[in-house]
Amino acid sequence: MLITFGAIVVLLFLSAFFSGSETALTAASRPLMHQLEQGGDQRAKLVNVLHARKERLIGTILLGNNLVNILASALATSAMITMFGETGIAYATLGMTLLVLIFAEVLPKTYAFHNANRMALTIAPIVSLLVWVLSPFTHAINMLILGVVNLFGGGFETRDILGSGDEELRGAIELHEREDVDVRHERAMLRSVLDLAQVQVGEVMTHRKQLVTIDASLTTGEIIAQALESPYTRLPLWRDNPDNVVGILHAKALLRLTYNAKDDVSDVDIMSVAAEPWFVPETTTLQDQLEAFRERREHSALVIDEYGAIMGIVTLEDILEEIVGDIADEHDIAVSGVRADADGSYIIDGTVTIRDLNRELDWDLPDEEASTVAGLVLHESRRIPDVGQAFMFHGFRFQILRRHRNQITSIKVIPPADPDPVEDAQGL
Repeated sequence: MLITFGAIVVLLFLSAFFSGSETALTAASRPLMHQLEQGGDQRAKLVNVLHARKERLIGTILLGNNLVNILASALATSAMITMFGETGIAYATLGMTLLVLIFAEVLPKTYAFHNANRMALTIAPIVSLLVWVLSPFTHAINMLILGVVNLFGGGFETRDILGSGDEELRGAIELHEREDVDVRHERAMLRSVLDLAQVQVGEVMTHRKQLVTIDASLTTGEIIAQALESPYTRLPLWRDNPDNVVGILHAKALLRLTYNAKDDVSDVDIMSVAAEPWFVPETTTLQDQLEAFRERREHSALVIDEYGAIMGIVTLEDILEEIVGDIADEHDIAVSGVRADADGSYIIDGTVTIRDLNRELDWDLPDEEASTVAGLVLHESRRIPDVGQAFMFHGFRFQILRRHRNQITSIKVIPPADPDPVEDAQGL
C-alpha cells in the first residue's frame, strides 16, 4: 500500500510537470526567446524549436499528462477498493479529483504563468528529450486525428486571417500600459513606424503658405541676401509665378559659389548651382517617400496636388519627426504650438497637426478627414466659425479664440474628463 501511495505521489508530480510545461512553453515570450537565441542561449533555441513544432509539443504533453493522470487514478481506485470496498470508488474519485485539480493543474499552471520565461528555459531540454522519445506515438496519433478529420470533410488548411503580423505588433504596443513619459514616447514612436504606410506626405509637409521661396529673376545680391535671411538650407527658385519652380538652391552650393567668386558676385549664375526640382504627389505615403529619398539620395521634394499646383515641401526631417517627434536645431523658428492651462485645457495653434496632438497627449482625435486641428473644426462644424463660438466633437470642446480672415489661428481645446489627465505637451 505504501508503494502504491508513493507511486501516486510521483505520478502527481509528473502530471504537475506536464501541466506547468504546457503553460510555460505556450506563454513564454517569443520575441525574448528569439533575442536570447541570437545571443547564443542554447536553451532559448530549444524553446524556439518546440514553438516551431507546436503539434508535436502539444501531442507529447497531452500524451504524458493523460497517461500519468489515468494511471494515478487507477492506482488510487485500486487502493481505495482494497481498503473500503465498493465505496472506495467514490473516495478515490473525490480524492483524486481534488489532488489533480489543486496540485497537478491549478498550482503548477499558476506558477508557470507568472514565471513563464524562466521556467520555459529550465524545462526546455527535458521536454525536447520527451518529444524525441515519444515522437513515434505522437506522430501516429496526429495521423489518426488527420484521418478522422478528413473523413468528416474537415482540414487544417484554414488560417486565422485576423491575426496579421501588423495587428499583432499594434496589440503588443498597446498592451505596454505604463504611463511614465519615456514609455509613452517609445509607444508613440512604435505606432508612428507602423503608420508610415498609411500617412501621406500631404499630412506632414510644410504648407506653401509657410515656404520661403526666391524669385530667380532677382539680382544675385538680392538672392544671396534672401537666402541668408532664411532659416532653411534648401530654397525653391521660381520664375514668372511661384508655382513655376525652376530649381532648388542649396545654401552650401551657394556658399561655395560665392566663395569662388571672391568679392564680385554680380556675374555669378545662381541657376548653375541650383538642383533640378523633384515633384511628388501629395498622396504618396511616407513609407514610399522614405524609400524614394534613400534611392535618390535626396532630402526634400516639392509636393503637388492632382492639378499640378505646388502644395508645399516635404523633407526627410519631416518624416523622421513623424516617428520621433519634433527635432529642433539652432536655425529653427520657435513656434508655440500647444500651451497647457491650469484648468486642464489647451491653447492650440490651428496649424498643429492632429497626429502630433494624439501622439504627445495620448488623445484619439480622428485624422482621416483633416490633418490639422483647425481643419478638424472646419470639417465637423461644416462652416467657418466666428471667434467665441464653441463646438463639441468626439468628447472634446473646441472654442475659437482667434481667426485671421478665413483661417482659424488659435483654438481652446478642453479634453474629456479623465481621472489621470496627461498634461505634458512638450515637443509641440
